[in-house]
Amino acid sequence: MSNRPKPNKGVLDIAPYVGGKSKTKSGIAAVKLSSNETPLGPSPKAIKAYTEAAAYLHCYPDGSAAILREAIGEARKLPPERIVCGAGSDELIGLLVNAYTAPGDEIVISQHGFLMYKIYAQSAGATPVFAPEKDLRTDVDAMLAAVTPRTKIVFIANPNNPTGSYITKSELKRLHDGLPGSVILAIDGAYAEYSSVPDYSCGRELVEGSENVVTLRTFSKIYGLAALRVGWAYAPASIIDVLNRVRSPFNVSSVAQAAGIAAVRDTEFTANAQVFNKEWLGYLSKEIGALGLKVYPSIANFLLVDFKDKAQATAANDFLAERGLIVREVAGYSLPQCLRISVGLEKDNRAVVKALAEFLKA
Repeated sequence: MSNRPKPNKGVLDIAPYVGGKSKTKSGIAAVKLSSNETPLGPSPKAIKAYTEAAAYLHCYPDGSAAILREAIGEARKLPPERIVCGAGSDELIGLLVNAYTAPGDEIVISQHGFLMYKIYAQSAGATPVFAPEKDLRTDVDAMLAAVTPRTKIVFIANPNNPTGSYITKSELKRLHDGLPGSVILAIDGAYAEYSSVPDYSCGRELVEGSENVVTLRTFSKIYGLAALRVGWAYAPASIIDVLNRVRSPFNVSSVAQAAGIAAVRDTEFTANAQVFNKEWLGYLSKEIGALGLKVYPSIANFLLVDFKDKAQATAANDFLAERGLIVREVAGYSLPQCLRISVGLEKDNRAVVKALAEFLKA
C-alpha cells in the first residue's frame, strides 16, 4: 500500500472547475468571449487608484477592509458593519459552506447552478442536491421540495450563470418563506448590476427582514476587477460575525481594496457600462435568434445559445475558434448542446453573428 498522504474522503471525486478558455488550439490572436468579463475594462479611476496603491506593497492591507465597506455601504445605502469582503465572492461562498456545513449535511442547488456551489459542498463533505429547473429557470417549488432536515444552505444565482435567467422578487420571497429559519438562503448576485427589469431583486430586503439570508456580490463583472479577486457579502450581523471569524486576516489585498473603492464610487462609468451591455445583449439576442438558433432570455452580460445537439455545438465552437472568437462550452453544466457567449465590443459582437451565419450556411 502507498505510504503517501491521503486527502479527505470525497476530495478526489471533485471535478476541478474549468474556466473559460483564453487561447485557441492554434494559438492565433483571439477575442475572449468565454468568461463574462466586461469588454470595457475597469474604470480609469480604479486603474489610477490601483497604480497609486502599488507604492505600499510592503504594507499589510486593512484586514477589515473598512474604507471599502464604507464605500460599498454609501453606494448601496447599506450599513458597512453588515458587509464582509472577500477574495472574490468565490471565497465567501466557500467560507459559508465550511462554516455552516459538515459531512452528512446537504446543500440545495438549482439544476444548472454555478459549479462552485457543488465543488465547495464536496470539499466540506456535504452532499450537493440538485433541484430540476423549468425552461432553464430556477423552479422554486422544486427547490423547496429538495429541502430535508439535513439541508443547511440553499444556493441560488440570480441572474444565473450560465443560463442568464432569473426569478422574480416575489418568487425569491416565496422561496425564502418556504425555508426553515435554520437554513441559509445564499443569493449570488454576481451579475445583479446588469439587471434593469422591474421585477428583479438582489434580495437585500430579505436580508434586512430575517436572520438567514446572505447576498453575495463581486467586483469581477461590471466593475472589471476580475484579476484582483474582490467581492462582498451583505448579511445579518450573526452571519457576518461567523464569516469574520473564519476568513483569513488579510484576505483582500490593499491594491484590490483601493481599486474597488474607486470603482464603486465611479457611478458614471458603471452606468455607461450598463447602457452598453443592454444595447449589445439585445443585438446579439436578436441577430443570433434570427439565424434560427434558440437564444435563452438573459438579464446578465452573456447569452446561452442552443444548437441542434452536442455535435453541432462543438462544431460551432471550433468554427468560431478558428476565426479567433473564443466562447464557452457548457457541457460541465449538463448543457452539452449549448454555447455561452459573453457580450464583447461592437466589432466582436458583429464578428460572432457573422461567423455563426457562415457556420450555419456551411
